[in-house]
Amino acid sequence: MNELNGLNVLNKADKEGIMKFPGKWTYYFGLSLLVMPLGAVAQERYMIGYAGFAGFQASMWAVKDLGLLNKYGLDGEVIMLPGSIRQIQALVGDSIHFGHVDAAGSIRAITGGADIVLVGASLNKFPFSFVTQREIRKPAELVGKKIGLVGFGSAHDLAMTLLLKEWNIPRQSVTLLQSGGAANRLVALSARSLDATLLSYPEIVEANRMGMNVLSDFSELKSADYPITAVAVRRAFLEQKRDTVKRFMKAYAEGTYQFMTDREKAFSVYKRRLKQNNPKALEETYQYFAPKFSFPTRVSQNGLRNTLDLMATENPKVATDLGKYLDESVLDELEKEGFFRRITGK
Repeated sequence: MNELNGLNVLNKADKEGIMKFPGKWTYYFGLSLLVMPLGAVAQERYMIGYAGFAGFQASMWAVKDLGLLNKYGLDGEVIMLPGSIRQIQALVGDSIHFGHVDAAGSIRAITGGADIVLVGASLNKFPFSFVTQREIRKPAELVGKKIGLVGFGSAHDLAMTLLLKEWNIPRQSVTLLQSGGAANRLVALSARSLDATLLSYPEIVEANRMGMNVLSDFSELKSADYPITAVAVRRAFLEQKRDTVKRFMKAYAEGTYQFMTDREKAFSVYKRRLKQNNPKALEETYQYFAPKFSFPTRVSQNGLRNTLDLMATENPKVATDLGKYLDESVLDELEKEGFFRRITGK
């Protein structure tokens, strides 16, 4: 199954209101047993979600494109499901086994009773820049303006809340709009139906070409620590398939490290996944993200704690105990076994 077909299947299931595969899929799988040799179905195939086509999704692409799933004895396919919320729905519904999600979406889902947990992360900094129309040169000039976000409750929403707070701009003094993916928001900026938005690389290259102004890089925020690409699984899956999760986290960690240190491999993944052949865009995307990835691939506890504290002020049901959201026992095992030292050769 390629990622386009995989997305179509998940979208179809979503539209029909069946986020779980059992039913039709059990039927089709049963039919496949009649026509496929036993060896062809001996190894379970794992479905791996990622959130979009920005450069910070690289670790999830790398596990597949650099052959690391095969290296660690896993058969899997990566599937694009836009945003953390869709991935969490798919995880809860058993449509995917691994998700690439952000902290805020995970916290909201777990607080609401979702049986998921974070087991690692590759990026613990907001990977966004705040891009405005060229005439907007100061934060104060945002008052009364329209700002586009991927969606409410997203990492974009949280990042915007923090940025406005740092600039002492009341949230109600701007108009925040759900505006879809980066391509949609770039078009909206060009048409002047948005005054500002959050973008990441490689879209920032295009925004610069269009003459837009980069007003702020979110990595400069005082509260910039934030788990933006964390691996999530169902707790039941972690308990029942712990060895599978461990092998996946080996692939994920090695993919992240190769991305950070091997420019040629990183470019090969970016070219394929971003459908990007512009050398300048590839170079700037790589130079921006490579030094920001985390290795070992742990969730920033400081970033998670900051997020919990902020969300607890909005929702008193949010527990501030990290153990409710995070289980890095698999990574602890890998650390103890010397896996990360073997990867780095140090």
